[in-house]
Amino acid sequence: MFNPFTEIAENDPADAALVEQAKNGDRAALEKLVLQHQAWIYNIAVRMVFQPHDAEEVTQEVLVKVITKLSTFKGESKFRTWLYRITANHVLNMKRRSAEAQELTFARYGAAIENTPDLELPDPKTVPVDAPLLVEEAKNGCTMGMLLCLDRKQRLIFTLGAIFGASDTVGGEVLEMTADNFRQCLARARRDLHNFMNHQCGLVNKENPCRCPKKTRGFIEQGHVDPHHLLFVPQHVSRVRDIAPETVREIEDVVEQQHADIFRDHPFLQPADQVGWLRRMLEGEDLRGALRLN
Repeated sequence: MFNPFTEIAENDPADAALVEQAKNGDRAALEKLVLQHQAWIYNIAVRMVFQPHDAEEVTQEVLVKVITKLSTFKGESKFRTWLYRITANHVLNMKRRSAEAQELTFARYGAAIENTPDLELPDPKTVPVDAPLLVEEAKNGCTMGMLLCLDRKQRLIFTLGAIFGASDTVGGEVLEMTADNFRQCLARARRDLHNFMNHQCGLVNKENPCRCPKKTRGFIEQGHVDPHHLLFVPQHVSRVRDIAPETVREIEDVVEQQHADIFRDHPFLQPADQVGWLRRMLEGEDLRGALRLN
């Protein structure tokens, strides 16, 4: 899959050609352009708002902005930079979603995990999916939720730099900061997550008592994991690490790499019916007229 955050993508001519065609009213080119980037926008949104249904709404809001502003793109920067700047500005300034209703801190999050009892896994006869899938859902949901303990800017920088492998240069371009500033902000976000996980999470430090299988049933009973509606364990899963090769960075503490690897092992999620939504939106007379779509 095309990865917009690699250095190789900087000079990719495909976007430029599609942009020109779309600006001249080519609907097929516009669809292809949007669908090439929408899964990446969605996966950013999921890590910003946690709930997939909220992430779908955020993705649609971003795409509406991108499509309606496409005529203003003059090619003075790379299209990738222009598009993800719109995405970044939107997710940093959007209204608060349900998962952000109360500001999470690492202290509160850790206390909530500790207050979840250690229990045996559910009786297989009482749940509709196999136990390993429930444990995977618990792990992904728990670690995804940790991102909410970072402020929005840290969350976005960590997502781009540590999870999606954006270089300091590309990340800096998207967030309109210097590469050095992006690197420093990423280092702080990594350190904050690592400090929490190293003292809390058995995935990072085997001396910690917290284990995903022990917490899974408690998460189910507390409503954090729904066996009938798994959020982060799709049937056909692609891993972030497979789609977004990691940028090589110097890391002062190599142990910190452990926590980043956990997030890169998350699924790369596909939004539901984005093609259908996009085509319905493009059928609107106002948008068709504004874009001169054929």
